[in-house]
Amino acid sequence: MSKIGRKPIDISGLTVEIQGNDISFKGKKMAGVHTLPDLLKAEIVDGRVVLKAARKTADTNRVWGLHRALLANKIIGAQTGFDKQVRIIGLGYKAAVQGSKLQFSLGYSHKIDFELPAQVTVEIDKTGQLLTCRSSDKEALGLVCSQIRALRKPEPYKGTGIQYTHEVIRRKAGKAKSA
Repeated sequence: MSKIGRKPIDISGLTVEIQGNDISFKGKKMAGVHTLPDLLKAEIVDGRVVLKAARKTADTNRVWGLHRALLANKIIGAQTGFDKQVRIIGLGYKAAVQGSKLQFSLGYSHKIDFELPAQVTVEIDKTGQLLTCRSSDKEALGLVCSQIRALRKPEPYKGTGIQYTHEVIRRKAGKAKSA
């Protein structure tokens, strides 16, 4: 039995309908449909969605846990949404919002324009170095944050670049003077 798959998903504050293998949900931030594979079935028990195995195969546990996690992320996104913070470290490194684009100054000879997808919003603090990304789609949020980080990855010697706020960068020692 799947340890993750058997956990119930709380649906308070949402409207959820199950029709065969399609689970449709609507919350204050998002609405959508999640389709389960034929190996699984869903039920609503005591205000929670419970996924159960329709039939046992070698792949049942793997698929069960995966679809429970995907459905839980969609439901949490529909209820409250997700946010992730990215920090820019470096002298003169900053970002600015220009409509639906972000403009980065990252120490290159040019500024970098970054197009934001429609479902992701970004707030920048007044220093221009702390970006708070918000979305109801966890996958799109993670993709945008990783693309922003890839513009200037953290450098191990000085520690400059773009990093997640919870990320720890291991610093390396520079050149040592020989005596």
